[in-house]
Amino acid sequence: MATNYIRSYKDLIVWQKSMDIVEELFKATDSIASKERYGLIDHMRKTSISIPSNIAEGRSRGSRRDYIRFLRIAYSSGSELETQIEIATRIEDIKNIDFSTVSSLLEEVMKMLNVIIRKLNSKRVPAKANEAKS
Repeated sequence: MATNYIRSYKDLIVWQKSMDIVEELFKATDSIASKERYGLIDHMRKTSISIPSNIAEGRSRGSRRDYIRFLRIAYSSGSELETQIEIATRIEDIKNIDFSTVSSLLEEVMKMLNVIIRKLNSKRVPAKANEAKS
């Protein structure tokens, strides 16, 4: 009997796809010369790692509020990576890298994060309604 129960952040599709971003970005940038790798490419790799890391940390926290906060951080890292990809397409030494797979995955993950954040926010009880129950 199949169950949809999420036991771990590793069960989250958004986490799995964000891990795919990391893997694809590392593959795409593997051939870059070391002089550039320690600049923008190194930063892009760190940023890509931040996305699944924050999803995992947020899911492992004990409250919905913390989870939302870390999902927002993951989303922000996604925006940062989008910008870094745009910058990379303008730099002569690295503009020939094909970031299409990374960009496609990133767009999908960003949409997923947006939906999850919106749904978690809609389940919140307003502060005044919460105070009335006390």
